[in-house]
Amino acid sequence: MDSFTDFFLKLNHLWLGVTVSAVVTLVMIFVLKRIAPNIGLVDAPGMHRGHSRTTPLIGGIAMFVGIMFGALSLDVPLAGMRAFFAGCAVVLIIGMLDDMKELPTVSRFAAQIIAGLMMALWGGVTLENLGSIIFHNHTALLGFWSVPLTVFACVGLINAFNMSDGTDGQGGILVMVALVGVMLSVFISKRTDILPLVAMTTASVAIFLCFNLRGPWRRQASVFMGDAGSMLLGFIVCWYLVSLSHSQSPNGTGLAIRPVTALWLVALPLMDTITVMLRRILEGGSPFKADRTHYHHLLRAADLGINETIAVITVTAINFAGFGLVGEAYGVSEPVMFYTFLFVFLIWFCGTYFAISAFRQADNDFIAMRDRRASDRDGIPASGDRRSGGPDRRKVARYVKEETAAEDADANVGPMPDKPVES
Repeated sequence: MDSFTDFFLKLNHLWLGVTVSAVVTLVMIFVLKRIAPNIGLVDAPGMHRGHSRTTPLIGGIAMFVGIMFGALSLDVPLAGMRAFFAGCAVVLIIGMLDDMKELPTVSRFAAQIIAGLMMALWGGVTLENLGSIIFHNHTALLGFWSVPLTVFACVGLINAFNMSDGTDGQGGILVMVALVGVMLSVFISKRTDILPLVAMTTASVAIFLCFNLRGPWRRQASVFMGDAGSMLLGFIVCWYLVSLSHSQSPNGTGLAIRPVTALWLVALPLMDTITVMLRRILEGGSPFKADRTHYHHLLRAADLGINETIAVITVTAINFAGFGLVGEAYGVSEPVMFYTFLFVFLIWFCGTYFAISAFRQADNDFIAMRDRRASDRDGIPASGDRRSGGPDRRKVARYVKEETAAEDADANVGPMPDKPVES
C-alpha cells in the first residue's frame, strides 16, 4: 500500500489548492470585516446573544471564496464542479439575505430545496440506497424515492448545522469533525476524485476557526459564519457524505463509507436538532421556533463556560464520529450500527428532555425566591399569601426587572424559559 505522502504526491497541485484556499479565506476575512458594517452584515449584541459587541457575519462568504479560488488553482476540469458551486451559491446568497434581514422560513426552505435538486439532478449525487440497515446483506434500494430523499437529507443536514451553530466556534468545530472523518475515509479508500475539495474545505474552515474560537488572546469571536456560513457548510458536508457513500469513484475504488457511517459522522448536530424539534412539537409549539434548549444551552445552564462548553461538544462529536469510523474499519454489520444509533438517540432525547424539565423547575424556584425577596424588601405579601389578595404585581415586576438587568450585565446566558424565545 502506498504511503499517505505518495498518495498526496500523485495529486497534481493539491497542496497549491489547499494553500490558495487558506490564504484567500484569510484575506477575505480581513477585507470583509471592514465592509460588513457598511452593508448591514453584522450581528448586534442583545440579551439573547453571547457577545457584547457588534460582530461581522462574513465567515461563510470568506470560506466560499477561498474554496472557489482553491478549485480554480487545480489542474483538473471544472465541469464536474459546476453543480457543486451553484448549489453552494444558492444557499450562501439566501443565507446572506437572512443575515442582513431575517427572511421567512419558506424562503430559506425553498433555497435549500433548490440546492438539493441541483445536487441530485445536475450533480448526479443522490441517495441510491439506505444500505443494509434493516436486514443484514439486504440492501434497501430507493428507486423512485432517490431524488426526493436526497433533497430531504440535504435540507435536513443544512438545518441541523444551522440550528446547532449557537456558540463561538461550535458550528465550525462540528463541521471540522465531520470533515476530518471524511478525510480519513478518503485516505483509506483513496477517493482521489473528491479529496481536493475536501482538503480545501478543511483548510478554509480551519482559518475561519482561528477568528471564531475564543482563547487567551481573545475573549469572544471576532467574526461569525452567520446563517450563510452554516447553511453553506451543511450543504457541502451533505454533498461529501452522499458522494462518498453512494457514488462510485471514477478511478474504480468504489464507495468510501457505508450510508450508516455517514450518520455517525454528523450524529451530534442531527441528534441535537431532531431532539429540539420533537420536543417543541410535543409541547405544542412550532418546530422552527427558536428557544434556548439546544445541547450547548443545557451545558451553559449547567454553569459551564464557553470554552468548557466547546470542549464538551468537541469530545462528544469526536466520540460519535470515531465510533462510526471504527465500526466501518472493523466491518461491524450495518443493522448493528444503525440500531445502536437509534438507541443512542433515544437516550439522548430522554436525557435532554429531563434536563430541560429540571432546569425549568430550578428557574421557577428562582423566580419564587425573587418574589419573596421583593415581598420582604417592599413590605408586600408574597405570591402564596392569600390574606391580602396576593402581591403588588407592579412592585414585583419592578424588582424582577432590576434583578434581570443585573444578571444580564453579569452573564450572557439567562435562565431557561418556560416558552420558546426568539434567537
